[in-house]
Amino acid sequence: MSTKVLRIKEIEKTFITERGAQVNALKDINLSVDKNEFICLLGPSGCGKSTLLRLIAGLEVETKGEIFYQGESLTKGHKDIGMVFQQYSLLPWRTVINNVTLGLEFAGIKKKRRKEIAEQYLTLVGLQNYSNSYPYELSGGMQQRVAIARALASDPQLLLMDEPFGALDAHTRILLQQELLNIWRQNKKTIIFVTHSVDEAVYLADRIVVMTSGPGRIKDIINVSMPRPRERSNPQFGKLTSMLLNMLTEESSNNNDNVINL
Repeated sequence: MSTKVLRIKEIEKTFITERGAQVNALKDINLSVDKNEFICLLGPSGCGKSTLLRLIAGLEVETKGEIFYQGESLTKGHKDIGMVFQQYSLLPWRTVINNVTLGLEFAGIKKKRRKEIAEQYLTLVGLQNYSNSYPYELSGGMQQRVAIARALASDPQLLLMDEPFGALDAHTRILLQQELLNIWRQNKKTIIFVTHSVDEAVYLADRIVVMTSGPGRIKDIINVSMPRPRERSNPQFGKLTSMLLNMLTEESSNNNDNVINL
């Protein structure tokens, strides 16, 4: 029987601009996420995908509704919830291994144990030979691997990923998608992954949550039944991709050019 890790109930989020105008980012969001499930949030720019992730992470406060983690109401950040941003957010003055140990330092883990944990996750992402390098010495893809290792080092049960591969070239993006799935299988995490890429969502997700143009609502939830590893040449892959593209095209046509990206 599935175990509900996260329940999002009737969430709404409204922002107030500097001029005092109200911007409705999210409206009537209801979603449950199972343990070890891989969820992708997909939708047009400005539909509130990143805002929803920030609400779950405790970086924003909802205007209405409630979010429950493991049955308990989330009112702030939780130690079991980690986040990987699109921008790598690495500290340039710290080596790779010292970037990975950052959260462990805040948690009061002793130095020897911090090093052991960091080395374990650097090996997992294939960067064990770069532990003493600095971020500027690494490619964009390698820097994102460090950011993923840092998030995993704190052993979150729920990992939130906000377009982590969006700035990478196509080949590196595909390689990191494959690597992320390997990490997910080995570590048995629950992942909620924001993306603009239909191809990426079909390749990664157990379920794809398709959102409307702003204010963001859930338009549909698509179960992806294809076994892994998924082949992009599979006709079923192409059929699902085409269907999702049509859904996004419909939403984009409803979207105002002046929508504020949130």
